[in-house]
Amino acid sequence: MEHLYTKALKLSYFTVGYNILVGIVSIIAGAYAGSIALVGFGLDSFVESLSGSIMIWRFKKHGIVSEEEEEEVEHKALTMVGYTFFILAVYIFYESITKLYYKEIPDVSLVGIIIAILSIIIMPILYVNKVHVGKSIGSKSLLSDAKETLACTFLSVALLLGLGLNYLWGLWQADPIVGIIVALYLVKEGREIVTGEED
Repeated sequence: MEHLYTKALKLSYFTVGYNILVGIVSIIAGAYAGSIALVGFGLDSFVESLSGSIMIWRFKKHGIVSEEEEEEVEHKALTMVGYTFFILAVYIFYESITKLYYKEIPDVSLVGIIIAILSIIIMPILYVNKVHVGKSIGSKSLLSDAKETLACTFLSVALLLGLGLNYLWGLWQADPIVGIIVALYLVKEGREIVTGEED
């Protein structure tokens, strides 16, 4: 069982490292191209880094604190991860509505398309590993963190769709519309996690 907690910690470190790198590249590329979907994806990466950091804090407590204290840490981690969904959703929704209202047309971004494809490959693998470990050790916080990773996968697909439609056919509206859809998904998932409705 202990090796699973170690694996959970390693998955969390990978989550933080990968997402910080992707976040920086995505925000720079998104700002250059004027793409809210790409900037939003970069911010999602930072929010997932926050979620991963919460998981590092949570699993570093394992074996150090009492079983009762660890249950309390688990509950706090679960709630904090849930709130990270709202942080991201508010930003993406606001920026998407602004883009539509002012008709801000993003430039095409090949860098963004490459980032999206890379994340579509990596994020599902990370998600499956988190779910496996989370179920094995009975960690609701890790399972919720896995949902954040799954949201990143959906956002990767949405990003690819938005950037691809703009790149191929000049359908710039796809970018903010996709952002709104993802924001609504994040609110739903965050609410379920915070209220415990995902049980």
